[in-house]
Amino acid sequence: QVQLVESGGGSVQAGGSLRLSCVASGRTFSSDTMGWFRQAPGKEREFVAAVFWTGGSTRYADSVKGRFTISRDSSNAVSLQMNSLKPEDTAVYYCAADPDSTTVSSRSEWYDYWGQGTQVTVSS
Repeated sequence: QVQLVESGGGSVQAGGSLRLSCVASGRTFSSDTMGWFRQAPGKEREFVAAVFWTGGSTRYADSVKGRFTISRDSSNAVSLQMNSLKPEDTAVYYCAADPDSTTVSSRSEWYDYWGQGTQVTVSS
């Protein structure tokens, strides 16, 4: 059974930092792009960041560039370092895997495997 499990969410004041982690199991993820998406209340799920399976190529949403850093920690683990957090970063953050990928996609429909999400709350 494929599982992606996120951890590291929580509450922080604006300007603070959090580090999210995701560990995947149940299949080989070494050829997958791993990504992070988020969904705020009343809004659609949106792309945050992704890293190619080699770890050498990354992609970020404009809203998080320069503040967030995605890292491929191993073939089945990815993390998201979030600095200078803003209240508008408040959302449930989801880890996802795009299997056997040839590019770093920001499109959620390309990602077949999803975690349950972890809540991030940033207060002003």
